[in-house]
Amino acid sequence: MGKYIQHPSVHRVVAALSAAGHTEDVIEFEETARSAEEAAKALGVEVGAIVKTLIFKLKSEVSNTPVAALVSGDRRCSTNTLSRLSGIEGKCIRPDADEVKTITGYSIGGVSPVGLPSTLTVLMDEMLNRYETVWAAAGHPHCVFPISFSALQRLTNATVSDQVSEPL
Repeated sequence: MGKYIQHPSVHRVVAALSAAGHTEDVIEFEETARSAEEAAKALGVEVGAIVKTLIFKLKSEVSNTPVAALVSGDRRCSTNTLSRLSGIEGKCIRPDADEVKTITGYSIGGVSPVGLPSTLTVLMDEMLNRYETVWAAAGHPHCVFPISFSALQRLTNATVSDQVSEPL
């Protein structure tokens, strides 16, 4: 096993995948795959087959609630729809890197859609369904894992919508 697969965040992803019966291996890259473009190039797949796990906060006078958006790598999150789709009132803001780590336990560039806190609302881009297999970060910028759209939806308990994303 490589040095990055030994990272505790990757172990957390592997444990979550194993608990759900997902048997695909985590793939480790020598080069970083912090962006969808880097991951797609390393894997030899279309950028759209990469899952971007983006964390936002819906801030109102009474709450500051984090949500996750799983977005196809060739699209951007439609942040103006997150409040309505999640049913959580608030203005959508991007937390800084420290807040993302506090919310998810993962560092930016390696935020995995699995192993997230069970209380986190997850919204999933219907556009990911264009691909038989999608690829998501496995807790570290050098590690990814393959998964089907339906398995990812089940594993994350995500609400799927075609309004989560918009063209770049």
